[in-house]
Amino acid sequence: MSLPDYKTAGKQPSVAIPHSSVVQLNVGGHLFSTSLTTLRKHPGSKLAEMFSSTSKLHPDPRGHYFIDRDGSKFGAILDFLRTDQLPTQNVQEVYREAVHFNIKPLMKSLEESPRLFGELVGRQQFLSRVPHYKENIEVLIRIGRAEAVAARQSTIMICVLRTDEDLGSYNDAINSLEADKESVVTFGPWKAAPCVKDLLDCIQLDIENHGYRVTIEPHVMEKSFLSKSYNYFYKLIFAWW
Repeated sequence: MSLPDYKTAGKQPSVAIPHSSVVQLNVGGHLFSTSLTTLRKHPGSKLAEMFSSTSKLHPDPRGHYFIDRDGSKFGAILDFLRTDQLPTQNVQEVYREAVHFNIKPLMKSLEESPRLFGELVGRQQFLSRVPHYKENIEVLIRIGRAEAVAARQSTIMICVLRTDEDLGSYNDAINSLEADKESVVTFGPWKAAPCVKDLLDCIQLDIENHGYRVTIEPHVMEKSFLSKSYNYFYKLIFAWW
């Protein structure tokens, strides 16, 4: 059954849903009641397309239209469509759903909110200037998991090179390291204002966003009379229990 176009006069299909009718939705197991007017509020959105007059969407035997998305965040989507009210909780998750449904006014409003502005304009733009940042996060998680066998913790060495000058000292620094040099994950250098601590905070945040518990602490190298001490190294520690 396709949904009718309530603006078209004189055409009455066998089963009509006028614009004032209540539409029952099942979004990932969460049930909602709304109207076609609400769902069609933004013509370019995926919801407007799904419930257009040419839609091929069919209800289930109980009359619910199933949408396979996170229903716990869909209420915030409906609140915005009904009243233009922005969410105050789970902002990033609601933003992800807004992107999926292509609700551009909601996307724009959330991008300008303090919670997302700092993430999208500040942190993400900084990280885009750190070479291979996302790939390195994946490597850290992979190594941490590989070293978790019969151990309470996994410790991985991180090398952070803030400047090109630091990069020039990399070979001497890595050779002075008593740990396994093959497993050291290196970040930098980068052309942006944030400092080494800012980068380390980002690394911890992004790994914890994957569900892991981690801490980062400086690696104190043994000093000798003839060797130079480098402060490029940090220990990333995964806690498994």
